[in-house]
Amino acid sequence: MSKKKITQNLTFWVLISIFLGVLLGHFAPDWALYSLIEKKFTYSFLGADISMGPSVSELLSGFFISLVKLFIHPIIFLTISLGIVNMGNLKKVGRVGGKALLYFEVITTVALVIGLLVSTILVPGEGVIRSDVAGGDISKYTSKAASFSWLLFLKENFTVQVLFFSIFFGVFLNSVRGKARMISGMEQASHWVFKALHWVMYLAPLGAMGGMAYTIGKFGIHSLLPLAKLMASVYITMGLFIFVILALVMRSCGERITSFLSYIKAELLIVLGTSSSEAALPSLMQKLEKMGCSKSVVGLVVPAGYSFNLDGTSIYLSMATLFLAQVYGIQLNWEQLLTIIGVLMVTSKGAAGVTGSGFVVLASTLTALQVIPLEGLALLLGVDRFMSEARAITNFIGNGVATIWLAKHEGEFHAPESE
Repeated sequence: MSKKKITQNLTFWVLISIFLGVLLGHFAPDWALYSLIEKKFTYSFLGADISMGPSVSELLSGFFISLVKLFIHPIIFLTISLGIVNMGNLKKVGRVGGKALLYFEVITTVALVIGLLVSTILVPGEGVIRSDVAGGDISKYTSKAASFSWLLFLKENFTVQVLFFSIFFGVFLNSVRGKARMISGMEQASHWVFKALHWVMYLAPLGAMGGMAYTIGKFGIHSLLPLAKLMASVYITMGLFIFVILALVMRSCGERITSFLSYIKAELLIVLGTSSSEAALPSLMQKLEKMGCSKSVVGLVVPAGYSFNLDGTSIYLSMATLFLAQVYGIQLNWEQLLTIIGVLMVTSKGAAGVTGSGFVVLASTLTALQVIPLEGLALLLGVDRFMSEARAITNFIGNGVATIWLAKHEGEFHAPESE
C-alpha cells in the first residue's frame, strides 16, 4: 500500500489516535482529565442516551459515541423493515428469528462454560490481597440488581423496542396497497442515513484518542498490577473463544475468522479506543451487507445480538464470579457452578438494557448464589474499564459471526462479484 493510501486509511488514523491517547493519559494525566464543565451530564435524544463527562477526553469520546448512537435506531428501523418487505415470505422471517435466538443461547452458554473452565485452571483470584486493591462505591449497582426485572429491561432497552416495532412495521408494510411509494421513500432515507454516518466516522480518531486518554489518565497503568492476572486471564479467554469457538463456527460455513477480522479491522480499532461496541455497530451492519449477507438478516440478527448475544460479557461475568470466590477463599461445588451458569444464562441477556450492566448482572448473580460477599464487586471497579475493551470487541465479533452463519444457513448470503 502506498504512503498516500495509508494516510487516507481510517484504520491508520484510529491506530495513531489510540497510541497518542495512551501517551497523553500516562505522561500528562492532568491534561487528559482537564475539566471544561462542572460535572457529567446525560440526557436522551431520539431514543439515544447522550452522556458526556467533564474532562476534555471524556467529551471527545462521549461526543463521537453519542453521534453514532443517533444513527443506530434509524438504521435498525429502515434495515429491518425494508429487509422484511424484500424477503416477502413472513414464515422465513420467523424462522430466521427463531434460529437466531437458539444460536445466541447456545453460543453464550458455551462462552459461560469456557469462562468458568479457564478461571478454574488459571485461578486468577489466588494470592490477591484485598487491601492492596483500590475499592469503590457499589451501592448503585446493588440497588439496580435488586430491582432488575424483564419488564424493566424491555422498558429501558430502546434498541429492543425499535427492533420489535420494525418487525411489526415490516409485516404491516407487506400488506399495504401502494406500498411501492413508501418503500422508495424509505430506501432514499436509508441512503442518506448511511451517507451521513460515513462522514461522522471521520471523527472516530478523536473519539478513540479521548477514550484511551481518559482511561489511562484516570486509573493509571499502575492500577492494573494487583489484578494483572485476572486481566490476562480474561484477555486469554476472549482470544481462545474468538480463535477456537468462533473460528469453528466460521469454518462450518466456509469462511475464515482471520479474513473476517482483517475485513473489519477499522471497526475493531474504534471499539478498542472507545470501549463501546455501539460506536461501530452501524458500520458493521454496512460491511456485512457489502460482504454478502442479505439486508434482512443483517437488520434482524445484529440488533437482536446486541441485546441477546453478548459473548464477551458472558465470559467476563463467569470469570469475575469465580475470581471473587477465589479471592475470598470460597470453594464452589458443582451444584453452585451449575447455578452460576443457570443464573447467568438468564440475567446476561439483559446486560445491554441496564445502566452499569456488567456490575448489575454480576450483583444479581452473587445475590442468587448467596455465598460470595457482595462487597467484593468493589475490587473490580478500578480495572473494569481496562477489561471493557475485551468484552466489547468479543461481543462485536460474535455478532458479526452470528450474522454470517445465519445468512449462510438460510441461503441469504451472496458473495459480491470480484472486480
